[in-house]
Amino acid sequence: MIKQLWDKYKQVVAYLFWGVITTVVNIASYQWLSTGLHWNYEVATVIAWFVSVLVAFFTNKVWVFGSPYTTWKAFWIEIVEFFFYRGVTLLMDMAFMWLALSVLGMRSPIQQLIAKTLDNVVVVVANYIFSKWLIFKSNDKVK
Repeated sequence: MIKQLWDKYKQVVAYLFWGVITTVVNIASYQWLSTGLHWNYEVATVIAWFVSVLVAFFTNKVWVFGSPYTTWKAFWIEIVEFFFYRGVTLLMDMAFMWLALSVLGMRSPIQQLIAKTLDNVVVVVANYIFSKWLIFKSNDKVK
């Protein structure tokens, strides 16, 4: 029974585990750049996004979706698709942070932390959908 549940949900559990790690990388990078170094929140958001996407690509490829390294061409197709779809969620991320900080005035460090955390929940769900059904589904497209 437990083995059946594990086999059924291990991919989701792995995605959530690595998603938490990636989210921590994203939030920590953002907080350090934005409230620690006092960089513009848009710049901090983009840099935090880039760092966390690199972490997410390799953890998703290897430990979540088990996408094999078949050819260099397959690797480059996956990484380009990954960054493209993560770019879509970056736009969602930027819009969310603009709304929270510029429109709603959530400028204190704790308010930014709350906004960035809520933002990441939305982004993680969208990223899972893109990764599972569009990016790491198969290398058949390259064969």
